[in-house]
Amino acid sequence: MTDLPKSYDHGQMEEALFASWNARGYFDRDAAGFADALKAPYTVVIPPPNVTGMLHMGHALNNTLQDVLVRRARMQGRPTRWVVGTDHAGIATQNRVEQKLASEGRTRFDVGREAFVEACWEWREKYGSTIIGQLKRMGCSCDFAHEQFTMDAGYAAAVRKVFVEWYKAGLVYRGHRIINWCPRCTTALADDEVEHQEEDGHLWYLRYPLVEPVGETSYLVVATTRPETMLGDTGVAVNPQDGRYAALVEAGARVLLPLTGREIPVFADDYVDASFGTGAVKVTPAHDPNDFDMGQRHGLEQIDILTEEAVINANGGRFAGMTREQAREAVVGAFEELGLLDHVEEHGHAVGHCYRCNTTIEPWLSEQWFVSMRPLAAPAVAAVREGRVAFNPQRWENVYFQWMENIRDWCISRQLWWGHRIPVFYCDACGWTDASETDVELCPVCGEPARQDEDVLDTWFSSQLWPFATTGWPDAAAHAELAANYPTQVLSTARDIIFLWVARMVTSSLYFLEGKVPFEDVLIHPTVLDKHGVPMSKSRGNGIDPLELIEEYGADSMRFGLALQVTGSQDLKFDKDKIMTMARNFATKIWNAARFVAMNLEDFDLDAARDGQGGRIRPLVATDADRWILSRLARLTAGLAEGQEGYDFGADARALYRFFWSEFCDWYIEFSKGQLAAGRVQRVAAQRNLVYVLDTALRLLHPLMPFLTERIWLSLPHGDTRPSLMVAAWPDAGDLAPHIDVQAERAIDALCAVVGAVRGTRARYGLSPKEPLAVTVRTSGADGAALASLLMGQAPQVEAMARTACFTASPDAVKPPQSSVTVAPSLEVYVALEGLVDFEAERGRLAKERQKRSAELGKLEQKLSNEGFLTRADPAVVEKVRLDAADLDAALALIDQQLADLG
Repeated sequence: MTDLPKSYDHGQMEEALFASWNARGYFDRDAAGFADALKAPYTVVIPPPNVTGMLHMGHALNNTLQDVLVRRARMQGRPTRWVVGTDHAGIATQNRVEQKLASEGRTRFDVGREAFVEACWEWREKYGSTIIGQLKRMGCSCDFAHEQFTMDAGYAAAVRKVFVEWYKAGLVYRGHRIINWCPRCTTALADDEVEHQEEDGHLWYLRYPLVEPVGETSYLVVATTRPETMLGDTGVAVNPQDGRYAALVEAGARVLLPLTGREIPVFADDYVDASFGTGAVKVTPAHDPNDFDMGQRHGLEQIDILTEEAVINANGGRFAGMTREQAREAVVGAFEELGLLDHVEEHGHAVGHCYRCNTTIEPWLSEQWFVSMRPLAAPAVAAVREGRVAFNPQRWENVYFQWMENIRDWCISRQLWWGHRIPVFYCDACGWTDASETDVELCPVCGEPARQDEDVLDTWFSSQLWPFATTGWPDAAAHAELAANYPTQVLSTARDIIFLWVARMVTSSLYFLEGKVPFEDVLIHPTVLDKHGVPMSKSRGNGIDPLELIEEYGADSMRFGLALQVTGSQDLKFDKDKIMTMARNFATKIWNAARFVAMNLEDFDLDAARDGQGGRIRPLVATDADRWILSRLARLTAGLAEGQEGYDFGADARALYRFFWSEFCDWYIEFSKGQLAAGRVQRVAAQRNLVYVLDTALRLLHPLMPFLTERIWLSLPHGDTRPSLMVAAWPDAGDLAPHIDVQAERAIDALCAVVGAVRGTRARYGLSPKEPLAVTVRTSGADGAALASLLMGQAPQVEAMARTACFTASPDAVKPPQSSVTVAPSLEVYVALEGLVDFEAERGRLAKERQKRSAELGKLEQKLSNEGFLTRADPAVVEKVRLDAADLDAALALIDQQLADLG
């Protein structure tokens, strides 16, 4: 181990180690021959990042969690594959290429479809692998040798097959429907691609004159948030139970639509909410999905007033050529001039925006392709209810059920050029139309030229096939791979694509893979927020670049810092300075511990330390401290096995942190110093145990911190003949279970508590480490006498580590006068301070300090109780005040403890 440099430098080792793993084939399913073909396979598919994507903190967290699962399975000997690849990202990629053309003064229409698609491929070749390189920087052990892309020829064949089969089965159809239309991207969007944002708007109350008065009623007042759409109104609806309008409905009243001169009917429909506005609703079937449904029920005309860029068309009369924003202002102005603007109210409401460009979505009547989802959704709901797919945390099942049980048909056509072109062909000569898995150039009926549909498929249509299309399905050569390795084991993803992706993967897999689910578990990871609990975004300026973290702190530190904060119940507040400093210090602590071990192995006999079969070394128990550390190691291994089953990454990380930092580095290494300096038998035992425990613990930590652990392990004389920790055996909890020793744990835990209490007292009162102290311990509980006996058995260690003048432990011990007290489980530790501390002066000093700190805390608490401060101040300032208050509170508690000691 002499090749471990003095300082831990992640920059000098991470890229070289990753290149070595990749070159040796460890990322392949057979792990360069080290996988056990008799064990159950383990497969994970990465949520394919967009080719336009860059690594963000959500990616960093999700890929850390996936790599932990994959690396652990690989070490357990399972044939493991982490499928990696990218999504063609139809809208996003097309936007990037169009922006490039715009910078050259051209549009896609200038270059034509074929050249534009070629430009998209060129863009993908140049920039599309950026995020793959970033995954490598993180240490992700994906199967990079078989990288997938959703536009590859084999994948495209799978997409065509799915479309054609659903088309033949009547599940894919074309129809006129209200769809979500993005005027910026000029394409349709599915419902779950629309992001709703709360906005402050207005509710305009407009007067619609009746053609013929009914009684004393000469006009109706309708309320709308979008007055410009009145140009397409073809009816006014009221609730059939609303007595205010019963006479109008009975009389068959009609209104004369202002600005158009069009007569439109007044009718009753149960959809209308009588409590909204005036209870009379303008109906625009071409520009609102609910109005469309009412129009269908009542035979209303559908008048489209917008172009695809959301400009008023010829149906808008004198408003033609205006943008929707301009038309809104002009229409309201015209109503006001005519005396028909009743009044206006402030009104907050949710407005849909494009998930790609944030443009306000326009509900628009258009002919599009749809998938009939209800027949597909029912089996997918059953798969989760029956436990064949399990959500973790389980509460996300309810979100899944709510969506699937109220699902609407899925609009799958997009008015783009980049993507999977819809495989439907038309003959204009004879009217023939059909879907085909292969291109059709001539009509099979009349022999005239055929043309293909101009639209492409929604990106999520192809992404839904990711778990099985990445194996080569539907090619016959893929059958063996699917039979052996499908379904996959776990899908780790974000909550916001449960509908967009997770649900659709389940439906398509059940349909095409003979009822097989695509994965057994769905892991919904937390959202990474900034330290104030605010979502990260470019617009807020609070985003953190994972690559900058890797550069500054190392990939291991970033991975561990993220995993440490994971819980199943809440999102993750990421405080860069706090978390990353802690994680880097942890890495440095382990590195320094490894160097300590190295410096004490110059006379280590590896062959003598190996087990009987020439393999790994085995521990050699000589002291209670040896028994204690092996018992703690056994419990750690068992706990990680339980954590793996429950995907409790945070608990696993915290357990590893405690073991390495406290139990191994702080305590066992200190215990071993005495053994290493003792006789030959104790030195050999200490050497073997240090190496064995470090070797085993590195294996447990490797999935979280692969680079650091690999670098140390390669230098460690552990006796394992495998060439890399990546393919070394995962510690077996059953093999370690015999080392669990309750008595040794109790004795050494008590010893650590006593030594810690004495050292804490020295620090609190500024006592020299060389000053011998008289220490008395009172034990409590039903077995207080047994605990006292165990402690007295450790008296030599207490005296050596705590530098005591005398040490006693008894359930009957009495607190000496002028002594400090520290309370630990089943223990009270008294340290005599008489003659060492001026009690009177110390009491006076502490009283003044307490008064000062208490006044400071009072000012901060006053701020924190001020609602105006909490709502108006910068969140960072509020958080700083909270932290300062917590620090002062802790300081006061310490002062109170010292005052209690002093009497």
